[in-house]
Amino acid sequence: MITLTEKAISEVKKLMSQETSGATAGVRVGVKGGGCSGLSYILNFEKEPRLDDNILDFDGVKIFLDPKSAIYLSGTQLDFSDGLNGKGFTFTNPNAQRTCGCGSSFGV
Repeated sequence: MITLTEKAISEVKKLMSQETSGATAGVRVGVKGGGCSGLSYILNFEKEPRLDDNILDFDGVKIFLDPKSAIYLSGTQLDFSDGLNGKGFTFTNPNAQRTCGCGSSFGV
């Protein structure tokens, strides 16, 4: 499956506490076709998991991961960077054969 760093967990909790659109049950992590390298990462708040989702819990942060995305994200680490090179979530995906310059898409 995937893992989250302490920084990523902390940032997700902070963002969930600021979410005003209603009760958020967790975060969908996945992939979709597109992007300059073939597949793009997905990070979205979700009100509930889908029936076939894998549900992971990281210190109270629920991650919803569909079976198809799980294949592409196996072993991936989700981190949060707030350093000089930019701020945002980053994926370290051992399955990626190539990535784009912005880090938001990859190819296998």
